[in-house]
Amino acid sequence: MVNLINAPEDTSLRIVDVLGGHGVRRRLFALGFHKNDIIELDSRSILRGPILVRNLTIDTSVALGRGVARKIMVEVIGEKK
Repeated sequence: MVNLINAPEDTSLRIVDVLGGHGVRRRLFALGFHKNDIIELDSRSILRGPILVRNLTIDTSVALGRGVARKIMVEVIGEKK
């Protein structure tokens, strides 16, 4: 289990937990991110910018800040494409 910042790109990931308060959980829920959803990283900015995450469960893409991404714990479930 790793946080989203340290997860490999172009690999299927499952959201295991969200480490954070009610506000962070509510915001991610509103963006369509739930526990056990399958996601993958589309791109990671080199200069410490936001991270583009694609939710494969509901087929949406969202840019998340690094602070929020650190709070999302994932497990690798697929191999690199």
